[in-house]
Amino acid sequence: MSKIGDIVGKADWKTEKHVPVIDCPGEVKADQMFDVKVSVGKEVSHPNTTAHHITWISLYFHAEGEKFAHQIGRVDFSAHGESTEGADAGPVHTHHQAVFTMATKKSGKLYAVSMCNIHGLWESDKDIKVA
Repeated sequence: MSKIGDIVGKADWKTEKHVPVIDCPGEVKADQMFDVKVSVGKEVSHPNTTAHHITWISLYFHAEGEKFAHQIGRVDFSAHGESTEGADAGPVHTHHQAVFTMATKKSGKLYAVSMCNIHGLWESDKDIKVA
């Protein structure tokens, strides 16, 4: 029997369009708010069509020494050009990018997970050091 981690894709975001990219400082001050931008398709563009799109991005933080990770937030992308006139004929498309604002007292690791409607779950991570 496999675990969820066995089916989550990981790769270099510079060559794989499904990997969420975490953009934020690597070092922050304790309890000071900072922005974390997560996007999919930074170097290699990911489609955003009715047939092939990113449905959501979630961001988690696991502080050093803690047992559990905390969910920072989740963003669902709901408009991919759908229309009663047909696929990709709709008036609106969302872009698979989100900005989360957070603060932490402890160093740890951010984890971003994204879901492609065709290619499943993908993740990346980034270390955060509290100065």
